[in-house]
Amino acid sequence: MGDKAYPVTDDLESLEMTLERVRAAQRVLAGYEQAGVDRIFTAAAKAANRARIPLAMMAVEETGMGVMEDKVIKNHYAAEYVHNAYRNTITCGVIEENVAAGYKKIAQPMGLIAAVIPTTNPTSTVIFKILICLKTRNGIVISPHPRAKLSSVAAAKILLEAAVAAGAPQDIIGWIDKPSLELTSKVMSEADLILATGGPGMVKAAYSSGKPALGVGSGNVPVIIDESADLLLAVNSIVLSKTFDNGMICASEQAVIALESVYQEVKREFIKRGCYVFKAEELDRARQTIMVNGAVSAAIVGQKAVKIAGMAGILVPEETKILIGEVEKVDLSEEFAHEKLSPVLALYRATDFEEALEKAQRLVEDGGLGHTASLYLDAANQREKIERFTQKLRTCRILVNTPSSHGGIGDLYNFKLSPSLTLGCGTWGGNGVSENVGVKHLLNYKIVAERRENMLWFRTPSKVYMKRGSLEVALEELVNVLGKKRIFCVTDSFLYKNGHLKPLLDKLEALKVDREVFFEVEPDPTLASAQAGAARLKAFEPEAIVALGGGSAMDAAKIMWLLYERPEVDFLDLAMRFMDIRKRVFTYPKLGKKALFMAVPTTAGTGSEVTPFAVITDQTTGLKYPLADYELMPEIAVVDADLQMSAPPGLTAASGIDAAVHSLEAYASMLATPYTDALALGALELIFEHLPAAYQLGAKAPLAREKMADAATMAGMAFANAFLGICHSLAHKLGAFFHLPHGLANALLINRVMKFNASERPTKMGAFPQYGQPMALSSYARLARKLGWGGSSPEESFNNLLSRLDALKAQIGIKASIAEYGIKEDHFMAKIDGMSLAAFDDQCTGANPRYPLVAEIKAIYLEAYYGKGE
Repeated sequence: MGDKAYPVTDDLESLEMTLERVRAAQRVLAGYEQAGVDRIFTAAAKAANRARIPLAMMAVEETGMGVMEDKVIKNHYAAEYVHNAYRNTITCGVIEENVAAGYKKIAQPMGLIAAVIPTTNPTSTVIFKILICLKTRNGIVISPHPRAKLSSVAAAKILLEAAVAAGAPQDIIGWIDKPSLELTSKVMSEADLILATGGPGMVKAAYSSGKPALGVGSGNVPVIIDESADLLLAVNSIVLSKTFDNGMICASEQAVIALESVYQEVKREFIKRGCYVFKAEELDRARQTIMVNGAVSAAIVGQKAVKIAGMAGILVPEETKILIGEVEKVDLSEEFAHEKLSPVLALYRATDFEEALEKAQRLVEDGGLGHTASLYLDAANQREKIERFTQKLRTCRILVNTPSSHGGIGDLYNFKLSPSLTLGCGTWGGNGVSENVGVKHLLNYKIVAERRENMLWFRTPSKVYMKRGSLEVALEELVNVLGKKRIFCVTDSFLYKNGHLKPLLDKLEALKVDREVFFEVEPDPTLASAQAGAARLKAFEPEAIVALGGGSAMDAAKIMWLLYERPEVDFLDLAMRFMDIRKRVFTYPKLGKKALFMAVPTTAGTGSEVTPFAVITDQTTGLKYPLADYELMPEIAVVDADLQMSAPPGLTAASGIDAAVHSLEAYASMLATPYTDALALGALELIFEHLPAAYQLGAKAPLAREKMADAATMAGMAFANAFLGICHSLAHKLGAFFHLPHGLANALLINRVMKFNASERPTKMGAFPQYGQPMALSSYARLARKLGWGGSSPEESFNNLLSRLDALKAQIGIKASIAEYGIKEDHFMAKIDGMSLAAFDDQCTGANPRYPLVAEIKAIYLEAYYGKGE
């Protein structure tokens, strides 16, 4: 058994040479492919399996602890179960790949592993740690316990010889022949990772070494036996577990808590199965034997029950399996409440399950945090108790109807629990891992992430009716085809009082449907008005909502719709910002279950009839919140220019330039696609051609009105999918702080925002995978050329676009600066800092091609106020 001569490692100089040899061997092993690694892994496991009995005999003889036959099982388990668990695990090279996603995960060894070995499991732990190191192409240096050095080193030699014979580098496994604190500290300080199994002092030293460490906490396993439990199964499972290797497994039971109703029966069953329950007068002698100077006595660890009883001067039958103390206190002033690493068990009674939980919790908190807890009950019919037990106890393993020594190490009583002889206890137990340690914990992972453009989308209402007179057709289908007989109409007071709702109401009357009208929408709709509308909706219970008006009526109706269908939703959740609409923190609820939503614009600008957006004002702060989610998109849009013929010039100008800005921002957006580009371009062609006539002639230019209606909806579809940019962020806040119409605010800012975006050396470029370099200038230049404004360079084309935009604004009466609209300088300056920060936080900022600093936003506001260029 390991007869080959090896260099002796017994001082710092020889240890340094060993470390150097193992590191050199590991660098060679790191280059092996999976087939070679698996051959070595299997050969080592076979060798350990063959040596399981002589190694067990050697461990018991050397340490004087434990049961030889049980140590055979542990050696066998460490070889066979660990090999079986990982025989097909890929640990070399690419272990995960998704070509389409550009994602690759590559497994790499950590390097040199320091393995601290306990005296309680001196051979099985060596087998386990060496096998998982070989499987992961790591080198390992064994630091055995001084009282178990011969058996630990013997195990290491056997596995090394088998590994080398299978093709492993000669020095891939090393060890310390004469362990000392100095040498153990040295190997820990030189390792890339420490696998520490041992007493609390050794584990603490590993974590204090300055190197990454996977240690294990103390086990102080409580067991509750519920009144619903199979008592024969419970007691005999505990006896099996607690006697295994004389109780030295850290997951073995330490305290049994039996409910009052079954306590005596549990006690009788323990006695029947060969356990000895101390008499009251024997308890103090037992306590003095178990604990010495506040710690478990080394003399009892791994000893037979009869020997431990003899140390206390208590005569028990020779065949006694477990010594049991009936005790009451669960704090550490009670010696039986500690982890005892021997066949000694505490027995508590509890009046009910809740008291049992409290006692188990105290035992864990005082001495077994993170390790293991066990419960026996009728699992089929007492699921709620399992849940309470799981929630109450801070342990990483919750074992149900399972002998905990065998159950905790895994793959024996539950085959999804990984086999391991190093049981992590998480941060509760001061550990870096909370599960059974395995090969995945000994690998570093390289992630190769190639740039990929994420999926984009194009979404519109299911139906868009267009052309003059289309409202009648749409309403007929709404009622006769879709079967909607109760219809709630939303508009503003101006449109209602001036008869603009008459075509809608007359048609609904002709169709003989129940209808109700809400016309209290303000120009800047508030949450309060939306809530009032939602209350009316609740009372009326419509099957369809028809919003008729400008952006305010449609936006308010969207919020009413949402509050009607889902009244429990919090407005602050609705307004929560997002970076990617697909990944937002708050998920909008599904709408349309109670009522279908139809939007009918009476202005050519907002595009709200085809967008997932709604701007609502918080009446308490005056701030506008742009809400965005595709659940807010109308099901049906009706673009009937007959409803827009009488719009006054000021409204025509503001709404028309708003549509132009929608197109310009969508075209330059980081989320722009060929689909949205085509719509934005088409809208701008119509706007530049027809907005002046619509503004100057109104109803006398019906074709211009119709084309502007189309342009506004096309622009809406573009920005519904490409989103907007900081012109809208700034305009939202400028309008909120100084009550400027939204379209007008956009007009005052757009040229300056475009110049800001067009910088080829921005302070910060927008971050989005399809946006690889500053592209706003080239986008604007391409747009100018497609609109027919030429240019011999991108800069010239861009300037042509800006000039045409200025000319359009002049044609429709838009002034050159904010100051010209009567806003006093001191008033503006008093609010500009707060306004700039609020604009930075606006939802529209995220898609802008240039990421703005707050100071840069402020500079744009100042330029727009004074009407100055950059």
